[in-house]
Amino acid sequence: MIKQVGNKLLRREDKELLCIEPWGKNALRVRATQLDSFKDDEIYSALLEPAESQAEIKIDGQRAEITNGKIRCEIMSTGKLRFYNQKNELLLEEYDRNRMRGNVEEEFNSALEIDPRTFEPHRGTDNFRLTVRFEACDDEKIYGMGQYQHPYLNLKGCIVELAQRNSQASVPFAVSNKGYGMLWNNPAVGKVTFGKNLTEWIAYSTKQMDYWITAGDTPAEIVEAYADATGKVPMMPDWATGFWQCKLRYQTQYEIMEVAKEYKRRGLPISVIVVDFFHWPNQGDWKFDRRYWPDPAKMVRELKEMGIEVMVSIWPTVEQDSENYEEMRRLGYLVRSEAGKRLGQLGNACFVDMTNPDARAYVWNKIKENYYDCGIRIFWLDEAEPEFTDYEYDHYRYHLGSVLEVGNLYPKLYARMAYEGMTAEGQENVINLLRCAWAGSQRYGALVWSGDIDSSFRSLRNQLVAGLNMGLAGIPWWTTDIGGFHGGNIHCDKFKEVLVRWFQFGAFCPVFRLHGFREPVKEPIGKTGGGMMPSGADNEVWTYGEEVYEICKKYMEIREKIRPYIKTLMQEAHEKGTPVMRPLFYEFPEDEKAWEIEDQYMFGSDMLVCPILYEGMREREVYLPVGNWRNINDNKIYEGGRVVTCPAPMDAIPVFVREGTLEML
Repeated sequence: MIKQVGNKLLRREDKELLCIEPWGKNALRVRATQLDSFKDDEIYSALLEPAESQAEIKIDGQRAEITNGKIRCEIMSTGKLRFYNQKNELLLEEYDRNRMRGNVEEEFNSALEIDPRTFEPHRGTDNFRLTVRFEACDDEKIYGMGQYQHPYLNLKGCIVELAQRNSQASVPFAVSNKGYGMLWNNPAVGKVTFGKNLTEWIAYSTKQMDYWITAGDTPAEIVEAYADATGKVPMMPDWATGFWQCKLRYQTQYEIMEVAKEYKRRGLPISVIVVDFFHWPNQGDWKFDRRYWPDPAKMVRELKEMGIEVMVSIWPTVEQDSENYEEMRRLGYLVRSEAGKRLGQLGNACFVDMTNPDARAYVWNKIKENYYDCGIRIFWLDEAEPEFTDYEYDHYRYHLGSVLEVGNLYPKLYARMAYEGMTAEGQENVINLLRCAWAGSQRYGALVWSGDIDSSFRSLRNQLVAGLNMGLAGIPWWTTDIGGFHGGNIHCDKFKEVLVRWFQFGAFCPVFRLHGFREPVKEPIGKTGGGMMPSGADNEVWTYGEEVYEICKKYMEIREKIRPYIKTLMQEAHEKGTPVMRPLFYEFPEDEKAWEIEDQYMFGSDMLVCPILYEGMREREVYLPVGNWRNINDNKIYEGGRVVTCPAPMDAIPVFVREGTLEML
């Protein structure tokens, strides 16, 4: 039975309840369940409440349609769904392979008996393994979905895990070249296959199907509608657009102050310096080990006087020796194991349950007392997946439910913990660094970095794709460990080449941040607390010799010159959700060639960046879209709409700006 209830279209057929309703401009929310009703949006949904919109609904017997602006959904008599744009072009349709039911000529007549939406019950529970199927199109290109460690910008033909891992962030919003965007609005662990014969979304344990779909004439219109639906980043503070110095790890207050002073002595621009992990006595203490950091408030004050902000690493791990472990255990603030001891979720520690609002408040109070009250205004919220040992998702349980059912929420709620604490103190323009995200994380000031990646050109290629797809998935604040995290020896010439090319790329990323666990490793400086942890080799721009230093200095100066331009890009991200890094097709959607380019990108609308992604490369081909473009390396003007070959010596990568713009370069 199909009926209209207010602005919603409802269909009850045997066990399934289906609901389709307008949700923002040119968008629909689609839900289905085999329970008696839909579950709490606080748990399941990334969507904000939309402004009221009036849909047009038509019902004709067992068929119906609902139209909201540029998108229309048809419900066939079988329950199959089809989505069209305002031009009556088919955007997406469900995959239905059943025998003909009634006299519906346009439906498949198939003996396969495959339904578009399948709920397989986990017996004795209210949860199901959910599968939702859509028809595949040969000429479709699919982008977004977050951050994955592969080299594919176009995800057509890929299987994508819907789960959080170190260096992987599942943000399940897909942008199609057919003119639609779709959010899989479900935090369950699962996977999606963008196959040649079938698109198939799977949630391993959930109570309902929930997705949001929008139609738009351009990728920008689609991404902006998604940002309206899930939220936008705050305005990035001006200092955050500069250079961030970081390494694994500064071991003492004295060491970090000496590094900061050396940057200033050399006249190098620096905005942020980072106190990394194990500056604490024990995991879960959330305070400085005063044996090595004797006066944090003085350190913060002196660095601010130099114009440098301090970022401090926070881990959501609690070990048994922590002064807070027993109290948190009694209060139920720690992630539970389905069987056996909870300790050992990561090393000899367990995780704070960030899905519990009381646990979030408890941790923030510790952070405020021991860091915020010292003047620290930016935090590195590490281990945001969280990084469960072997990622045994079915072995852990949160306050809101099993990790299989709600696990992808963790990084979003972790970001929310700090954001709400900081804004309650009156802070504006909040930004915090996290290693993971889910849909909606951006509205809590999440700057996502791409995790503990290796130091190689292969890894660099993966990061370029990851950053572009993260932007399309609604996370415009994104960065990497320049040079990669693992495996870079500061004396190795091959690594120095990787570092240089990565540094050049990093200068044109939303956040410009040097980090890494460099070799050879430094020994621990003590036998207790924070002193027990080793450190990596030096990782400052002067560490790698004079040639590397001069190149780094050059690109630090370029970054300083374009900071006013970057501020305008951050304003766009704040107001419209616009990615800072953009595939060429975002700016040139009518250019078929732009949809094929995966190794260069737009940094805002006026700058075309062409990174060097392979060892030994000293020139590369560049596709210039229509218009006139100036190469900032030689100031020559090139006519667009063609491919040109550009030199790329070690001290330069090809970067073009639209003629008449960015004249400071």
